[in-house]
Amino acid sequence: MKLSNRIANTKTSATIAMSMKARELISQGKDIITLSAGEPDFDTPQHIKNAAIESINSGNTKYTPVDGMISLKKSIIEKFKNENNLNYELDQILVSTGCKQSIYNLCQATLNSGDEVIIPSPYWVSYPEIVKLSDATPKFVSTTSENDYKITGEMLEKNISDKTKMILINSPSNPSGFIYTENDLKDIGSILKNYPNIIIASDDIYEHIIFNNKKFTNILNICPDLYDQTVVLNGVSKAYAMTGWRIGYAAGNKKIIGAMKKIQSQSTSCTCSIAQAAAKSALDNSKNEVDIMVKEYQNRSDYLHKELNKIDGIKYKKPDGSFYAFVDVNGLINKLENINDDFDLAEFFLNEANVALVPGSAFGSPNHVRISFATSLENLMEAVKRIKNVLL
Repeated sequence: MKLSNRIANTKTSATIAMSMKARELISQGKDIITLSAGEPDFDTPQHIKNAAIESINSGNTKYTPVDGMISLKKSIIEKFKNENNLNYELDQILVSTGCKQSIYNLCQATLNSGDEVIIPSPYWVSYPEIVKLSDATPKFVSTTSENDYKITGEMLEKNISDKTKMILINSPSNPSGFIYTENDLKDIGSILKNYPNIIIASDDIYEHIIFNNKKFTNILNICPDLYDQTVVLNGVSKAYAMTGWRIGYAAGNKKIIGAMKKIQSQSTSCTCSIAQAAAKSALDNSKNEVDIMVKEYQNRSDYLHKELNKIDGIKYKKPDGSFYAFVDVNGLINKLENINDDFDLAEFFLNEANVALVPGSAFGSPNHVRISFATSLENLMEAVKRIKNVLL
């Protein structure tokens, strides 16, 4: 049976593939430390779970409007107003099954064959595949650690063409963990204001996971004149340890949001009513639990920064946020026999050290690896010990 050309050109997510490989080895009895998945190891806060239980008991188990329960959309509007100083109406909000679906809906609703989407690399592994599934072409712009893996206005302008339809901005970034500062966004915005037909997709999913008292800023806070061409993408998965609840949301131009709603109406329809009630509780209540989690993520980041940089051949720049270490391993690749690239190195660590990492090439940055520190400090300490032992 012949499958579609679309699926033939689509890759499986590298992070999911590595996690599956690790699970397979674990099922065979091997003691694998998995540092590949971007999933908080903390439990969902109790008040959120209680809201879901109450939702079930009250009979909230039916279809909701495609774009989400009005009560949740109002909470999202309040979140944007209070936390981001951004104002939206109900018809500018769409609730989806995770932030990934929000991004997918956006691309399906706005991209055509021949369109180009500018994606700074390193990038989240699903960006280019979602773009290609929309028949458009990803246009990668390579960044370096010297600039904290961020695109500049000058780099952006050099890569804009008459085919450019969208740019994807992720801050804090998966995988690098760096944030776009106010000056960074002002620089980028000064270019984009000259191109009103370019859609700005602002992926803010790690907004609340920021270290060292640094500040999260959305591009609209710096360049409010970009309001009509910007779609803000977010969700509750990462900050609230709600990955399995699958709630994401988008806010923006009501014409674009309306088109995204139409796409969703023919795919998943509404998302889970119970999960929506839980998400409302997450957004409506204090972030004390989030603050506790972020403090622990920072402790883990500090530990990895200290210990990994002791290893000859590794360079790791401390991130601003998220829960990933994006590590330059070019020195290791050059010194180890039979290791030619970051894929070989990831296989080496998996097979010899029983530690699962993700090759940087999957994120568009060869000779790097991504380490998720969304796991216990004890696991990280043991993983570093194993890595050091196989490199002796």
